[in-house]
Amino acid sequence: MKTLNDWLSYLETAHSAGLIDMGLTRVGEVKERMGLVPACPVVIVAGTNGKGSVCAFLTQIYKQAGFKVGTLTSPHLLKFNERIAIDGEPVSDDVITASFERIETARKEISLTYFEFNTLAAVDIFMCANVDVMVLEVGLGGRLDAVNVFDADCAVVTSVDLDHEAFLGDTIEKVGFEKAGIFRGGKPAICGQNPPTESLRRHAQDIHADLLVIKQDFDFSKLEQQQWSFHFHPGGAEGQKRNRNALPIPALRGAYQLNNAACALAVIECLNHKLPIDIGSIKRGLLLVNNPGRFQVLPGRPLVILDVCHNPHAAKALKQGLMALPFAENRIAVFSMLADKDIDTVLELVKEQFDYWYIAPLNLPRGMSTEALQEKIQTHGIGNIKAFESIQAAYQAALAAASENDRITVFGSFHTVAEVMKML
Repeated sequence: MKTLNDWLSYLETAHSAGLIDMGLTRVGEVKERMGLVPACPVVIVAGTNGKGSVCAFLTQIYKQAGFKVGTLTSPHLLKFNERIAIDGEPVSDDVITASFERIETARKEISLTYFEFNTLAAVDIFMCANVDVMVLEVGLGGRLDAVNVFDADCAVVTSVDLDHEAFLGDTIEKVGFEKAGIFRGGKPAICGQNPPTESLRRHAQDIHADLLVIKQDFDFSKLEQQQWSFHFHPGGAEGQKRNRNALPIPALRGAYQLNNAACALAVIECLNHKLPIDIGSIKRGLLLVNNPGRFQVLPGRPLVILDVCHNPHAAKALKQGLMALPFAENRIAVFSMLADKDIDTVLELVKEQFDYWYIAPLNLPRGMSTEALQEKIQTHGIGNIKAFESIQAAYQAALAAASENDRITVFGSFHTVAEVMKML
């Protein structure tokens, strides 16, 4: 019997040497062979940034309401099991390997990618566990992502910006169309960006999806005393209008999280006839939500922030979050990025937020070398750069150099943050 590590090693090279191979034909055929048709409501969440946070909000709120929740997310930070969770807790190795065995038996001659195995296993495991609701995060894009072989009872696109241009296109409109591919006719399609891209709006109209756009069909307002209100008014229809007032500020840090929370609450309103939720569950869910690595502030001094920010859209949010923090005497960046990311725009957006840069390579095929990182940073007029052999060494040096009035921000990639999390 293969262990989970055996399986993951096999999956990393079994299909196209681990390369991304998008499309629904292969994974759809195996899904049919396995009879994977969820009986419970399915929520599918896509977006350039914010989709992991929306999944975290939905998971915790539904859990607090007493529903059994299956959540698929990616990538993981420390363990593969994080990707497949029931009620917010990663499932065991044995549960995953048993599902992989079932997929292996069903697929026969059909080759599947790592992520396709991951997606099928999640839904298989959730069906075996009889969950009340599935929350599935799209891995890449939407239209051709493996998650899209399942029909969403409610779909969310949190944001649309350039990322993964080689797969999704080099314009915002092309990216918007790819993400809108998760919408279904006659079903709610929530967009957390206003205005939405024209391609997204037009696709929703063409397939007769019920498009709900933030600041138009639902909205939020921040109140005094660390509270906010959510307003749901789809199409301005009085009969469906609902307000959720005196809500606590979410446990997830960053002003942009209210936008993500509003998207999650719009889902909850749309599915309320199937999964009724009381205001107490919403409040508890907002206070107990957890999504590591997203502007995560560690306890103690100096202030340490972990953020998986790896594209321009996320860099804007990181900058906004850092500017809202109290004054720090010295601001240290522990930084590394993958070579296929838009490092130039990210650096230009955040460079004024740091006084010192502690850099190191990521030991991955897509990682940038120390020399390449240093050269990129210097071309943006940034000085005070110190290079280290590893992210862990860079972080330890930053801690040693920082006083209690300084601030350390670890960012640039999921892999960068994961290296520090391993130490913690």
